[in-house]
Amino acid sequence: MLENTYMQSKQEAMLPKVAIIILNWNGWRDTIECLESVFRIDYPNYQVIVCDNNSTDGSMEYIKAWAEGRLDVFIPQSNPLRYLSFPPVPKPIPYIQYQRVEAEAGGFTEDDDKRLILIQNGENLGFAGGNNIGLRYALKKEVEYVWLLNNDTVVEPNALIHMVYRMKQVPRAGICGSTLLYYQHPDKIWALGGTIYNKWLAIPRNIGLSKRLSWPVDLQKIENCMDYVAGASMLVSRAFLKDVGFMSEEYFLYFEELDWAERARGRFTLAYAPYSIVYHKVGSSTDYYNKKLNNKSEYHYYKNKLVFTRKFFPWLLPTVYLGLIVSLFIQIFKQRWSKVWIIIKIIINSFIK
Repeated sequence: MLENTYMQSKQEAMLPKVAIIILNWNGWRDTIECLESVFRIDYPNYQVIVCDNNSTDGSMEYIKAWAEGRLDVFIPQSNPLRYLSFPPVPKPIPYIQYQRVEAEAGGFTEDDDKRLILIQNGENLGFAGGNNIGLRYALKKEVEYVWLLNNDTVVEPNALIHMVYRMKQVPRAGICGSTLLYYQHPDKIWALGGTIYNKWLAIPRNIGLSKRLSWPVDLQKIENCMDYVAGASMLVSRAFLKDVGFMSEEYFLYFEELDWAERARGRFTLAYAPYSIVYHKVGSSTDYYNKKLNNKSEYHYYKNKLVFTRKFFPWLLPTVYLGLIVSLFIQIFKQRWSKVWIIIKIIINSFIK
């Protein structure tokens, strides 16, 4: 027993500490399944930070009940990924809960040995704002990397260690991505690391989208063409956060990762760890099923095309507006009237402002 404790302490000392940030908003079931997989990883030196964007479904109470061993995740036996989150990890898991102000101040010294930190953000701050609270807390601690992980994911046990190793191999890398596979179709690619962005039309496309996963992948080709790392799994270095700063909160949802990468251009590169496998319930946290965005999500998606372009490539606004107009006519043709009015509203508001 003493020998095992010594070996674990030695291994932790050799590997840099990582803060794993998981943002929750009315998705405690997904979050608990994600946590079950995260607490199985073979990386010993980490701390999990769950930030809650003021959920209205009692998420925090359910997550605390899970940590205390009073609630288990339900995974159907037919689920091929069941082994990643079942049977339950040993409980209780010691945790400490903070409000936003306490967390952003760095919490208390006694939380350093807690594997689970719960932060109540107090309001729905969107993807960037919600994660930034966790990032501010993490920077107050002695962490070298922060893993931003969507709550609607489950991870292979070696997902984190592969990203850390890749970051060590690429000293200028500021963010590293994973191989993201569809949770519902585990052999199908959602993104290999990240996304290629067509700035002329403000259209992102995930690398490898919907293809079958096959090995080996062309690592150098992917890293060379990747414009940003997919936000479902991003390992970010402390140096990147100190130099570039946090995610921009002007977007609320979508385009935050692209903004981050664009601000870091010339200072940091992007990395990809092929064998870091993460399964993503695509759009579960934003009601994005079967490639159909709900109205609120679609509003932010189209609006932020203009926000990002105006910020970084203002001379391309005419072509982006043209793309929006084409989208408008497509929605009219398909008689999707709610989406028609969303696009019209965005175009009108962009000129008023």
